[in-house]
Amino acid sequence: MTTTWRHLPASAREIAEAATAAVTAAGDRNIETYGPAVERLTAADRAGLVLGGAVRLLLEETHPDGLDGDDVRQVLERCVRSSAQWCPEVDPHVLLVLLASTLGVYDPGDDDAPPGPPAIARHAPLLVADLLAVTGRPLADYLTAAFAEVARTELHD
Repeated sequence: MTTTWRHLPASAREIAEAATAAVTAAGDRNIETYGPAVERLTAADRAGLVLGGAVRLLLEETHPDGLDGDDVRQVLERCVRSSAQWCPEVDPHVLLVLLASTLGVYDPGDDDAPPGPPAIARHAPLLVADLLAVTGRPLADYLTAAFAEVARTELHD
């Protein structure tokens, strides 16, 4: 089933479509379609926020009792090993920063600049695709929930 995002405003629709294309390419391990999908995702303003929300929701679902350091290491190792087979540019440090940021425990320190939008757009779909493989549920469920979370947060700010 293909999800349409017509009900979303144009900017949110672009994020949803770009994220879907990138995560689908990552799930299919298709480097030819992944590159253009990542470029489109990089250009979508606030895509990292939505993908971060999807990652958090996926982590909550796959670890209902919470995550400890071993769980984070296992998620990171599984994603890196799986992704490195077809996407040689995968950077374990960027994935770790994405995980730590999603969990609210990332502190960049003095010498560690956070990854920029291109690095986030290249790595977040890898993490989402890896976690989706564990849940077996469609991406649209998580994107819909992530958009709702962003909207609630913006409403209360």
